[in-house]
Amino acid sequence: MPTAPDAQTVAPRRCVAEMASYHGPDDPEYLAKRLGRPIESIIKLDANENPFGASPLVQEALSTFSAYGVYPDASQRTARALLADYVGVPDDMLFLTSGGDELIDLVMRAYLDPGDEMLDFSPSFGMYAFNAQLQDAVVVDIPRDAEFRIDVDAAQRAVTPRTKLIMLTSPNNPTGTVMPTADVRRLLDTGALVLLDEAYYEFAAADGQGFETMAGEVASYPNLVVLRTFSKWAGLAGLRIGYGILPPAVSEHLWKLKPPFNVNVAALQALRASLEDRERLMGTVRQVVAERDRLLVELPKTRILRPHPTRANFILSEVTGMGGLALRDRLADEGILVRHYGTPRLKDSIRISVGRPEQNDILLATLSRIANEIGL
Repeated sequence: MPTAPDAQTVAPRRCVAEMASYHGPDDPEYLAKRLGRPIESIIKLDANENPFGASPLVQEALSTFSAYGVYPDASQRTARALLADYVGVPDDMLFLTSGGDELIDLVMRAYLDPGDEMLDFSPSFGMYAFNAQLQDAVVVDIPRDAEFRIDVDAAQRAVTPRTKLIMLTSPNNPTGTVMPTADVRRLLDTGALVLLDEAYYEFAAADGQGFETMAGEVASYPNLVVLRTFSKWAGLAGLRIGYGILPPAVSEHLWKLKPPFNVNVAALQALRASLEDRERLMGTVRQVVAERDRLLVELPKTRILRPHPTRANFILSEVTGMGGLALRDRLADEGILVRHYGTPRLKDSIRISVGRPEQNDILLATLSRIANEIGL
């Protein structure tokens, strides 16, 4: 009688076996249990979520919705029509995904063969390199300059016949840097597919400093994809609803790859309710921006952090007097979650998501107390 093969002898794909794991934000419930505190006392400033949460209309919509036993519309017709008015593009250019991460994954699955090259500009969102490695693609990293800007000349020189994808972000995560649209156009002129991540668009657009989105230019560039999401501005991170603005040359291929029911019915109801309540939500976006600007002034006064300029809802800061990881862990012991990166360039930095005023007050007081304890 034949025996089943030992499952442990079956090797995964080489690129999967060799790639490093992606580590997301910490779990506030786990931290609350470790500290013996109620979860309501944990201040979560590590994942760039909207601290004011979703619109009340979302809770109302989900409490009265009854068709959970029916699959969502695979063509996303109603949702795309509603979204078209908000974005200002035709609905046939819109493509809904389960968060922005799914759009990144689908684009890379559609365009990257093993050995193809993707240009990335560190520090940037870790999921870009993560997903490229899943396709066994080559990540060509072009480090940003001291002010976290992209060297466009170096990027153009790095383009080869195997360069299929260029990942751009504006504002960039984790630095908050905005990319000039003229630089985006220069990289579009290379002919490679450019995926421009505008996940934090609403915060930059609301801060009065001027922000040029590329969403309206997708129709003019067959190699431009713009990513947006409801996770940040609309407070829907837990429901996973993102979208792409796509030219027809890209759209036809992503529709082939999209799982039929990739966006669930709860997320679609939340999208509708959020768009109905966009004025209230944009009010909370402006509150976040105001708190961000306050933190940029107040964080240096703690003596332990030197914040970088930012146009998003988070602040990357250099740590003085101790290591970045040590400060992250010290804040966690106080019930405050912030983000630390283990890369050499950012090991002495932390990224802080902007919280509500009372949360930010506690953060500032805690940082000042830590600074006093270490003699700064």
